[in-house]
Amino acid sequence: MTLFGLSEPVIRILAFSTIFIALAAIELLAPRLERNEMRGALKSRRWMTNLAMVVLSSVALRVVFPLAAVGTALWAQSNGFGLFPLLGVPLWAAGIIAFVLLDFAVWLEHVVSHKWPLLWRIHRMHHADTGFDLTTALRFHPLEIVLSMFWKAAVIIALGAPPVAVLVFEIILNGAAMFNHANIRLPKPVDAVLRLLIVTPDMHRIHHSTDPRETDSNYGFNLAIWDRLFSTYTQTPRRGDTGIEIGLSEWRDSRTAGLGWALALPFRFPPRPRPDRRTGQ
Repeated sequence: MTLFGLSEPVIRILAFSTIFIALAAIELLAPRLERNEMRGALKSRRWMTNLAMVVLSSVALRVVFPLAAVGTALWAQSNGFGLFPLLGVPLWAAGIIAFVLLDFAVWLEHVVSHKWPLLWRIHRMHHADTGFDLTTALRFHPLEIVLSMFWKAAVIIALGAPPVAVLVFEIILNGAAMFNHANIRLPKPVDAVLRLLIVTPDMHRIHHSTDPRETDSNYGFNLAIWDRLFSTYTQTPRRGDTGIEIGLSEWRDSRTAGLGWALALPFRFPPRPRPDRRTGQ
């Protein structure tokens, strides 16, 4: 698929690089939190592991699921599959609806990955990062990335989502994830307005708290409506924005920054029972 004369991979790489460099510069100039995990040798190890993880995930995805999201949409379109073609929904309307429903699908998948022990085994590697910056957005186990793509592909085929809408969604989702994981400081009034529509760093950081009552909230990666709609929204962390403790209480040492440890995590250490959201017990 091409857009403005550029192929999909080129568009994705250009968008990713631009957003990553911009957020990295802002993190350097105006970090939200300044802790050992956010600087020095430990930060370098974290960044190497998290960046290596996105490379491994991309390779795994191309091997297991070469069509990926946009390729699946093109395949569905060429075969006339999906609800939108069946109902004759105009392209512009189908694009908007597909974007919103895909965002909900990703939110729902995220919730399930916390509730289902088997998926939590895989997803907790993302939460084991004791730092919180834009590279945390890239720290997903290759197994999770592949499973997530199967889920998105099923939704895309069921809807008959337009390929252009899927491409736009994938670019925005990736950029939004880096933005809301970024260690940047937004003025409170700006944050308050933005989080009415999209997930902000101060909003999503709460989801990475060691307090399970806070981890079990603010699941959104892009649109902020779902957590409010399904009563999983937390306004502020109990320890405050700068006092929040990041990561999982089970692992608080530097080994979480190791690539081998992170890749092996789903296959070791049975997950603890998920605590009650109201009590944390």
